[in-house]
Amino acid sequence: MRLTGGTLGGRRIAGPKSRGVRPTPGRVKEALFSMLGSRTAGARVLDLYAGTGAVGFEALSRGAQEVVFVEGQPRVAQRIAALAAQLGIGRDRARVVNTRVERALERLDGRFDIVFADPPYALGVPERVLLRLHERGLVDERSLVVYEHSSRITVGVPAPYRVGRREAYGEVALTFLAPEADAS
Repeated sequence: MRLTGGTLGGRRIAGPKSRGVRPTPGRVKEALFSMLGSRTAGARVLDLYAGTGAVGFEALSRGAQEVVFVEGQPRVAQRIAALAAQLGIGRDRARVVNTRVERALERLDGRFDIVFADPPYALGVPERVLLRLHERGLVDERSLVVYEHSSRITVGVPAPYRVGRREAYGEVALTFLAPEADAS
């Protein structure tokens, strides 16, 4: 895999050799960051189901202040931490949380500007995860949640989210979700 832009653009990173890890295709990653534009600069990013870490590292390369990588497989999480060290990214900017996403959401705090969720396609829409992000204050109306999924499914999302945009790239689709402001 290759980082496509920013300060680390052109650097190759080796993905973990693990079953169940499906990297975000390069053209999808490039399109994602093209759509995000300058929104990444200075952002606090949450990379759920981080897998290879490619999306989070791309965000760091493009100026994200911090990325929290959440990955449930210990060997894969260790590989993400090793890659951060190899790229010269300190723990203050790249934090790896090795636990299930649902458990991590109970431990994290502070608002994230961008949340990228790429669960195994078999899980479907992670509605519980979306709801918990909002309930815990990890996202608000200024945040953007990007959900990667199979282009074969249509994503229905729970309140308080609305679908802002959907883009398909062959078998892969990105759905951009915007949390609504609290009515209270």
